[in-house]
Amino acid sequence: PDEQSAKLDVIIETPRGSRNKYKYEPSNKMYKLSKVMPEGMVFPYDFGYIPSTKAEDGDPLDVLVLTDEPLFPGCLIECKLIGAIEAEQEEKGKKHRNDRLVAVATQSLLYSEIEKLGQLNPVVLKQIKDFFVNYQRVRDIRFTVLGEHGPERAVEILQKSAAHKHAA
Repeated sequence: PDEQSAKLDVIIETPRGSRNKYKYEPSNKMYKLSKVMPEGMVFPYDFGYIPSTKAEDGDPLDVLVLTDEPLFPGCLIECKLIGAIEAEQEEKGKKHRNDRLVAVATQSLLYSEIEKLGQLNPVVLKQIKDFFVNYQRVRDIRFTVLGEHGPERAVEILQKSAAHKHAA
């Protein structure tokens, strides 16, 4: 990642509008269907991860990517970080952080002027947060949004996860 401009590469796992959640399986180098969401529930934007990072949950750091059109699993896309939704989730009595970074595709025409999370329409931001809460709730996981921050905090989370990956 380029910390000065918060630009980085993201690999898309699940396209916008999909009920299917895909997850990259490093052992076979393929994307596997990991879950299907209930009827009427879809990913609001493309969802992916940042290679060479490791979040607290052991997976690469998650990123929601604002794009003009849905992408496809495995698509490598340059993005600029616009913020972070810090969150904690509880499953079977165990709590851990599960922060979500939010980025804009650098090729986007619709979102090209967005530099930080606070510039999004408040209704859109609320819908994104509600999606994450409801996405986990249907799996009996409690997801609590702790706060939302701009690109500076997103870069801090990114740097921490990259360091975590190298320490593992």
